[in-house]
Amino acid sequence: MKTTLFTAIFIGLAAQVSAQEAQVTIQQDSKINQLVELYTKVNANSGFYQIQVGFGNYEKAQNLLNQVEVDFPNWYSKIEFESPTYRVRLGKFKTKLEAERKYLEVRKKYPEAMLLKPEEITSKS
Repeated sequence: MKTTLFTAIFIGLAAQVSAQEAQVTIQQDSKINQLVELYTKVNANSGFYQIQVGFGNYEKAQNLLNQVEVDFPNWYSKIEFESPTYRVRLGKFKTKLEAERKYLEVRKKYPEAMLLKPEEITSKS
């Protein structure tokens, strides 16, 4: 009798149970997207070899960058600020071999250029 009563109660409760439906709404600050973009930009150099062509004040760096873009038009190039100077960097090379080959090419035009290993490049930019 107890088993039949227990089974009847269990079946009755099981019939009453139904799956729950819910909707989750995430509210985030609009500045989070800006923060993610900044983080991506700051860490853009990590894991890549680069060639530092030169450095100086902003005007000198801008002139150098313009010249580098003429000499190597299809290469990635940018100015990075590392206190107290602006540095002109060229390329994003994944392997050391590729970086060294390009470095030899750049040195013909810019003898003061330096090859930077990924761990030498800081994320202060």
